[in-house]
Amino acid sequence: MNERKTGNSPKQIGRMIGEFIEAVDISKSFKTQAGELKVLKEVSLSIAEGEMVGIIGVSGAGKSTLLHILGALDRPTSGAVIFQGRDIASMDDVSLARFRNTRVGFVFQFHHLLPEFNSLENVMLPGIIGGTHFDATEEKAKALLEELGLKKRMTHRPGELSGGEQQRVAVARALIQGPKIVLADEPTGNLDTRTGNDLFDLFTELNKKKGITFVIVTHNKSLSNRCHRVLEMADGQFI
Repeated sequence: MNERKTGNSPKQIGRMIGEFIEAVDISKSFKTQAGELKVLKEVSLSIAEGEMVGIIGVSGAGKSTLLHILGALDRPTSGAVIFQGRDIASMDDVSLARFRNTRVGFVFQFHHLLPEFNSLENVMLPGIIGGTHFDATEEKAKALLEELGLKKRMTHRPGELSGGEQQRVAVARALIQGPKIVLADEPTGNLDTRTGNDLFDLFTELNKKKGITFVIVTHNKSLSNRCHRVLEMADGQFI
C-alpha cells in the first residue's frame, strides 16, 4: 500500500485517538452484458477517529465506489464495514438510512442543493428528515452557516451563490446532524484553484477544531498531500 504521510504516522494517530471504522476484504461486482465487472477487489482499510485520509487514483479505480460503501450508500458484494464495532453492511435498509442520516456527512463534487430552497432550508433538510425539532434544527443551521462565513447568504438560493459558497452550504448540510465522519467525493472538482484551497482549509480547520474524521477522494495531489495520509487506488485495489 502506497502512503504519503505528514505529521503523525497512522499508527501514532491510532494509538492517540483510536481506530473506529474499518473496511475488511470489501469486494464489489456488477453484472454486465460482457460478464462480471469487478470494481473493488478485497479492499481493506482502517481509519482512526479524527484522521484525515486522502484517496487518489485514476478514474475508474474504484475510489467513489469504496467511499459509497463506507458511507452506506451502497452495499458490498462481499466483506464487512465495521463502524465502532458494528458491521453496517449487514444492517437492514431502515437502519442504514438512520445511520447515513445521523452518523455520516457527505460532500460531493456537485453540491446537490435543492434549487427551490434557500441556503438555510437546504442545510436544515437532514435534520428535518431525521425528526429533529424544527426550531432546534433552524438554530443549529444558522450557527453553522455563520461559522462557515455565510451569515449574509442564508436566504439566498443556490443559483444566487458562487461555486465556493454552494460547496460551503453543502458542507454545513453535511455537518447539521453532528456526524462522526465526513466523506467527500471530489469536493473541489468544480472549483477554481483558490476556491478549492479555501474549501480544503475549511476541512482542515473542522478536523482540528471539531475532531471530525474526513475521507477525501480527489485527483488533486497537492491538496491530498495535506491529509494525514494518502492512499492510492488502481484497478479496484490499493497499490
